[in-house]
Amino acid sequence: MTLAEKQQQLVDDLTVIPDGPERLSVVVDRARRLPPLPETERTEAHRVRGCISQVWLLGEAREGRLYFRCDADGPLVKGLVHLVADFFSGATPAEIAASDADPLAALELDRNLSPTRRNGLAAVRARIRELARAAG
Repeated sequence: MTLAEKQQQLVDDLTVIPDGPERLSVVVDRARRLPPLPETERTEAHRVRGCISQVWLLGEAREGRLYFRCDADGPLVKGLVHLVADFFSGATPAEIAASDADPLAALELDRNLSPTRRNGLAAVRARIRELARAAG
């Protein structure tokens, strides 16, 4: 599935919830069920620069595709970062590096975020593309 198809599926799945803040709540609830990254992976090397919150992002290449794991110090940020990381997981490094997809904007979740949070999430997308270029 291409990133464009994946984004459309995500929009189809979550826009059944008409209210943006409620949609955001669903994203956060999903992330609450995720296990945290082990302390050994919560290192400066994995920290995303440009985020006010503490955000850690790891990429792993398997069979020509990248898969991402993440964590953050707050439930809202963890939910948003997980949504972005999960969106790009499974794509090829070339597809990720060339993509300007923004699942948060597609879901209109960015409308409910402060400029600081939007900037931090842009840094997460940039870090994902950086990891893709390094893996490609």
